[in-house]
Amino acid sequence: MKRKGLVLRTFSYVYVLIGCLLIGGPMYLTVANAMKDTQQFTNNFFALPESFYLENFINVISKANYFRYVFNSAFVMVAGVALILLLVPLTAFPVARHMRTKRYYRFLYYFILLGIFVPFQVKMLPIVKLMASLKLMNPVGLVLLYGCGALCQDIFLMVGYIQTLPRDLEEAAAIDGCTRLGTMFRIVYPLLSPMLATILIKDALWIWNDFQMPLLILNVSTDYWTLPLFQYNFKSTYSVDFTMAFAAFTLSILPMMLIFLVAQKKIMGGLTSGAVKS
Repeated sequence: MKRKGLVLRTFSYVYVLIGCLLIGGPMYLTVANAMKDTQQFTNNFFALPESFYLENFINVISKANYFRYVFNSAFVMVAGVALILLLVPLTAFPVARHMRTKRYYRFLYYFILLGIFVPFQVKMLPIVKLMASLKLMNPVGLVLLYGCGALCQDIFLMVGYIQTLPRDLEEAAAIDGCTRLGTMFRIVYPLLSPMLATILIKDALWIWNDFQMPLLILNVSTDYWTLPLFQYNFKSTYSVDFTMAFAAFTLSILPMMLIFLVAQKKIMGGLTSGAVKS
């Protein structure tokens, strides 16, 4: 038994170490190479920078329209996440409460889940054609696409979480004369805060870092570009400005790290409370 426990502990430590290397290694390389000039980068890709060389960050920020691209990314992320956090609970709540007694809600739930299994590549051309015909090849159209694209997975998570919540508070609110919509916003939404935080960070990371969808929808004008499209410009036909690219990556990581640090307790609560229950 002692040998078995030692083997399990050793395996756990090795597993954690590998995870730290897989996560911390790319992070170290990104930040370290962002603080190197071209000569240092060429001499040794893995070495620490010889000094805090901040010229790359200054050059990135001084690029034409950089803050416009930051604003575009922030607008798309904030509006997209707000739309998702509004629509997902309003859809998931009646499904979770009635799917066991009414066939319509059960059919709707499984129909929504089918969207998880459809690859984006299958939907890509129809989406572009639809958005072009609706004249929505702009940030507003992209926000709507993100709102629709997140529904399938987020409703799956939210339905499982809502089913763990007791109905007593909802029934008490109904007895006191509260409307269904009032119950939703005054009673249910506060109870959903762990799962809402989980969805917030998951979808904020997806929207902020996404490259493919903005490339398809926003490439009609450089004024619509988000940060991933701007960062792609550091790659030309024959070369890549790696130090500038790493500096841009480092700057784009900071907002997401801040969001995660603020919401991490709620995120862990949401993951452990409802995400594994259906």
